[in-house]
Amino acid sequence: MDGTRNNIEHWQERVDLAAAFRWTVKLNMHEGVSNHFSLAINDDGTKFLMNPNQMHFSRIKASDMLVIDANDPATLEGPNAPDPTAWGLHGGLHRHCPHARCAMHVHSVHATVLACMKDKILPPLEQNAAMFYDRQVVDDNYGGLAFEEEGERCAQLFDDPKKKVMIMGNHGIMVIGDTVAETFNRMYFFERACEVYIRALQTGQPLSILPDEIAAKTADEIENYPEQDIRHLAELKALLDEEGSNYAE
Repeated sequence: MDGTRNNIEHWQERVDLAAAFRWTVKLNMHEGVSNHFSLAINDDGTKFLMNPNQMHFSRIKASDMLVIDANDPATLEGPNAPDPTAWGLHGGLHRHCPHARCAMHVHSVHATVLACMKDKILPPLEQNAAMFYDRQVVDDNYGGLAFEEEGERCAQLFDDPKKKVMIMGNHGIMVIGDTVAETFNRMYFFERACEVYIRALQTGQPLSILPDEIAAKTADEIENYPEQDIRHLAELKALLDEEGSNYAE
C-alpha cells in the first residue's frame, strides 16, 4: 500500500480515496465543493491525505490529494492550504483519535434528516440499520462551522473506538474506520439505512424495531463479515475504470 507513481507517495491510498469521492457524487451524497474525506498516512495518524480546498468531488484525482500535518497550524498559511473547516474537523480528529485512520464527513440527505430530529439515534429497524446498533455517537451541541475549536470538541466524542458513526446534530455525519474501503462502506450503508427509516416514518404506520439482542447479534455478524468492504470498493473502482474515469491519475 506504500507504492508510488510518478514519485508520489501513498499512491494506492490516494487512488482509493479518489474513487470514494467520485462514487459519493454518483450517490448524490456530496455537497459540491464542500465536505471532506481524510486518510492517515503515519503511525500516530497526525499526517493525513485530504481533498483540495473547494474542488468538486467529481473532479478529484489521486494526484490532487493534499498532505496535511495536524500538528502544524502553519498548514493554513501555505499556497495550497486546506479548507479551514476541514483543518478544524479532520485535524482535531486525527490528533485525538489515532484509531480514526480514515474519516468521511458528508451532509447526505437522509442522514442529515436524522441529524435534525430530536431523537438522532438510528434504531435497528432492518438489517442495514442493525449494523449500527450501539455503534453511534450523537453530537447534540452544534456550535457553528467546524473551525478548530468545534473540531476539537467533536473529536472528543469518538473516545469509544467501537462507535464509528457520529450523528452531528443539525449538521450531517462523520464516519470513521481503518481504511477507505471500510469507511466508505460504513458511510454508504448508514445513508441507506437512514433512507429506509425516514421513508418508514413517512408512512405514519407503527414501526417494527428489532429486539436489542437480535440487533446486537446482527451488528457483530456484519462487522465480522469477510471482505465486503474491500470487494465493494474494488467493484466501484472497476466500474470507474470501465467508464474511463481519470480518478486514478
